Amino acid sequence: MRWLALLHRWVGALVGALLALLGSTGALLVWRDSLTWVPHAGDAPLRDPALVARLLAAAARSTRPVDRITLAGDGLGVHQLVYADGGGAYVSQTGAVVARWDGAWQRPELFVFDLHHRLLLGEAGEIANGVAALVGLFFVVSGVLLWWRSRARFRPRLWPARMSAGAIVHHHRDLGVLTAPLLALSLLTGAAMALPAVERTLLAPFGTPERPRPPHVPAAVPGAAAQDYGALLAQAAARFPGAALRRVQWPRRAGAPLVLRLRQPGEWTPNGRTFLYADPATRRIVGAQDPLRGGGYGRAREKLYPLHAAKVGGWAWKLAITASGIALALLGSLAVYGFWSTRAKAAAVRRRRRPVARALAPGA
Repeated sequence: MRWLALLHRWVGALVGALLALLGSTGALLVWRDSLTWVPHAGDAPLRDPALVARLLAAAARSTRPVDRITLAGDGLGVHQLVYADGGGAYVSQTGAVVARWDGAWQRPELFVFDLHHRLLLGEAGEIANGVAALVGLFFVVSGVLLWWRSRARFRPRLWPARMSAGAIVHHHRDLGVLTAPLLALSLLTGAAMALPAVERTLLAPFGTPERPRPPHVPAAVPGAAAQDYGALLAQAAARFPGAALRRVQWPRRAGAPLVLRLRQPGEWTPNGRTFLYADPATRRIVGAQDPLRGGGYGRAREKLYPLHAAKVGGWAWKLAITASGIALALLGSLAVYGFWSTRAKAAAVRRRRRPVARALAPGA
C-alpha cells in the first residue's frame, strides 16, 4: 500500500490540474443550453418542415459556405450554423440571425466545449483527454483502496475542515470514495469516446464495431434536375416516420454525400445516430444508417455520450453529473495544492535549518 499511496500522490500532483479543468468545464457543459444567452434561445421548437426547407435553401445559396446546421430543439430554441471557415451563427427559427462569431473563443459555450473536449489542441488534445480520463480511473480505484485503511474516520465534507495537509488528505479520500461511482462512469465514458481502443474494449461484450461508410456519390450528370429541400425532407419523413431532423452536413470533399442526421424515438443522443445520405446535386436519398436495426455494439455506443453529458435522465441525472464534475475539480485542484504547498513548506524549513546547523557544527 505504501508504493500505491506514493504513486497516487505523485501522479495526482502532476495530472490533478488537468482533471480539475475537465471536471469544472464538464460541470458547466451539463447546462450548456441554459447558458447560451442569445435572443430566442428559449423558444419552443416549431417542427415546421417549410421553415427548415427555406433555411437549408438559404444556407446553400450563401456566399459564405456552410459546413453544417444543427436545428433548434427542446434544449436550445435557435439553429446553429457552422461555416466552412470555422465561424458560425445562431439563427432564429424564423430565419433571423441573432448572433455571429468568427472563432469559438468569441462564444463562451463554444470555447468551454472545445476546452473540455480537445483542450483547444484539436485531435491531440482529445487523445490527451482520453489518457487523462484513464489516469483518473486509476485514481478512483487506488483511492478507494487507500481509503479503506482509514474508513473508521470517514467524515464526508464539501470542503476541508482546515487548509492543512492532513485535513486536505482526509477530505480528498472521503469525497473521493463518496463520489467514486459517478466519477468512474464519467471518466470511463469520456475515455471511451476519446480513445477507440477503450471503446472497443468496453463494448466488446455487446459485439463487434459497426462503422458503415457513407456512400460515394458520383459526379453530377449535366442537366440533372435537383429537387428542392422540401422534397428532400419529405423523403426523410417517409423513410423514418416519427424521427426529428437534427442536423444537416454539407459535403466536405468531392464524392461525399449530403448528410441528414435524425433522431428516432428510442435514441438517447440528442442529435440522434440515424443518418440519411443524399446526392448533393439532385438531393435524392442514396443511402441510410439505422442504429435501431444494428447490433448491440451500436446501440450500446449510442448511450455513451448521453450518459456522459447528462442528456438523458432529466434533472436528477443532470445534478448527479454536475456533482461529479465539481467533485473532480475539487479533488484535482486540492490534491495539487496540498501536495506542492506541503513540499514548498518543507523546503523552506530545510533552508532555515541549514544556517543553524552550520553554526552549531564542530569547528564553526
